[in-house]
Amino acid sequence: MNSKIEKLIKQFAKLPRLGSRAAQRIVLALLQDKTGKAVNLANTLLDAVESVRPCPICGVLTDAEFGACEFCRDVSRANGQICVVRDLSDVWTLEKSAVFHGRYHILGGLISGVTGMTPEDLNINNLSYRVKSENISEIIFALPNTVEGKTTQHYVMSVIGAESCVRFSELASGVPLGGDLDYLDDGTLTLAFGGRKTL
Repeated sequence: MNSKIEKLIKQFAKLPRLGSRAAQRIVLALLQDKTGKAVNLANTLLDAVESVRPCPICGVLTDAEFGACEFCRDVSRANGQICVVRDLSDVWTLEKSAVFHGRYHILGGLISGVTGMTPEDLNINNLSYRVKSENISEIIFALPNTVEGKTTQHYVMSVIGAESCVRFSELASGVPLGGDLDYLDDGTLTLAFGGRKTL
């Protein structure tokens, strides 16, 4: 096999949820396409890599030219609530369900001894600053219902709780043990948000 094609397939296969067969199909489709889709994809990806950055406030990926993301710029979302999530895919899931209308805070992972992720690796310090500067009254945890998710939640509470009177809550019924937001339907998310419990 041509080494360049093989290298490209290996790069695609490294993407989440893509195996080698799916990567091979994608690469062959792009290379055999005569309409220029491969070039357009490459240019669009390069442009995104060069211009997209994490929001300096919440961590949501956004165009660098705007500085803060759309959620942090939207004054109607300054309702005193911050929803703490693991990553951007959780934000997209919640936005699609339209159950939350406040602002977000992306941690960038979960505390885990298995993966070696420590509190220092996560976007936690900025959350403490936001609680004070944005007059936050409630932090809603929308983290996976796993050991790592609960460990991270308790750590964040210990850091924030010592400095403020903020109320903590977590998603309630509908989120199964070990469940990720990615796999929940809109109805389940609505129930979970509506029935969230104070911690």
